[in-house]
Amino acid sequence: MADLLHDLWFGAFLTPAAKDAHLLVRQAVLAENLGLDIIGVQDHPYQPSFLDTWTLLSVLAARTQHIRFFPDVASVPLRPPAVLARAAASLDILSGGRLELGVGSGAFWDGIAAMGGERRTPGQAVAALEESIEVLRALWRPGEPVAFDGEHHRLRGALPGPFPPHPIGVWIGAYKRRMLELTGRVGDGWVPSSAYAAPSELAAMSAVVDRAAEEAGRDPGLIRRVYNVSGRFSALAGKGFLQGPPSLWAEQLTELAHAHGMSVFVMAPGEERDLKIFAEEVAPAVRQAVGRERPPAVQPAARGPLEESTRPRLPKRDLAALPAAQQERGLHLVMIHDQLRQELTQIRDAVEQVAGGRGEVAALRSMVSRLTMRQNYWTLGSFCASYCRILTVHHTIEDERMFPALRSAQASLAPVVDRLQEEHEVIAELLTDLDAALVAMVEDADAIDGVRERLEVLSEALLSHLAYEEEELVEPIARLDLDI
Repeated sequence: MADLLHDLWFGAFLTPAAKDAHLLVRQAVLAENLGLDIIGVQDHPYQPSFLDTWTLLSVLAARTQHIRFFPDVASVPLRPPAVLARAAASLDILSGGRLELGVGSGAFWDGIAAMGGERRTPGQAVAALEESIEVLRALWRPGEPVAFDGEHHRLRGALPGPFPPHPIGVWIGAYKRRMLELTGRVGDGWVPSSAYAAPSELAAMSAVVDRAAEEAGRDPGLIRRVYNVSGRFSALAGKGFLQGPPSLWAEQLTELAHAHGMSVFVMAPGEERDLKIFAEEVAPAVRQAVGRERPPAVQPAARGPLEESTRPRLPKRDLAALPAAQQERGLHLVMIHDQLRQELTQIRDAVEQVAGGRGEVAALRSMVSRLTMRQNYWTLGSFCASYCRILTVHHTIEDERMFPALRSAQASLAPVVDRLQEEHEVIAELLTDLDAALVAMVEDADAIDGVRERLEVLSEALLSHLAYEEEELVEPIARLDLDI
């Protein structure tokens, strides 16, 4: 399994020791301030010296704004899936769409049984977890009351909801064959730890996940590979995995991304200094090294925030139920977007006309033809630059006026608004790329292919962004009395 081209995330793996309660909050805030992406928290409800993981996650989410969280991994035998579904969706709502859900089939069965949980065989534990995942997803989908009659879990007309504002990934902690196969069949992510699955073991384990996914008709490349890691920073390289300077860590983690598709690295910090080194030295080096080997079109800046599967979505209300005047207010956004779409089509046509003209150049008129095409290139460049300015102004108005008003009027819109603003940054970078290609085209006629390529990437991203914005915001803009 090679690099799966997922965005690279780096995070902290926290042990919820009750004696370190204040330290845990401080580490979470530090992780966010350092620019880390995610925090994983162990879940061992039978451990009396540990804080309850869900309570801790709620506190950490309240003290931060951007960093993601996940239980690493939740002990499902002690967390009934219907209740877990409500808890996960609630935390996702309260945190603004920042939760992923790590789940495990159970370990330390004496502790589980002591807390009143059912002691299960390995086969029963896997089957119970598979049922749990089905229950979770059923209660996260709007629809009719849910009936489920499994061997280990049952629902008798449970009402779905609340609904998470983004698609929560179900990441499965798995090492043995049956759990790896379950991950391939139904998991959104796979979470091994280096303490129990050394790098040398990952290939064989990953192959089981991939084979099970393919047999279930799924794309193995869609399954996130999350690796909990631990090691020691030192001036000199030592024996074993992650024993040495930051450059060694970066080299070894880069190899895991290239060879095994690992894209989320969650480090257990010995002290806060380790977090700083991991965030400030290791993570940037890995991003740079992995990025050099990736095609430009799938770099995180151009791919991640516009990835359809990770967009927050809210339950929909019927626009037609509103008075006509209010509907018109919401549909004004579509009218603006239609103008942008029309102008984008004109740019695409202009590019093709220029490209076609270049193909008709005759040898005896090559000089004149080049001069004519140079003028065409300048005209095209001016047209594109004008469009880029219009689009940038439109996005600036949204960022500075419309989005804050929406967030203030309806708190549940915050994850959608945040995501749209992230996508504005991505589109701004794509516009910059197109502008650079136009500059190159003025100097080199053959650079038209670069313009075409960058325009195609921009078009796909922009049309997807406009459609997503309309889907989520037309009705709220119509319904809410906004000062925009």
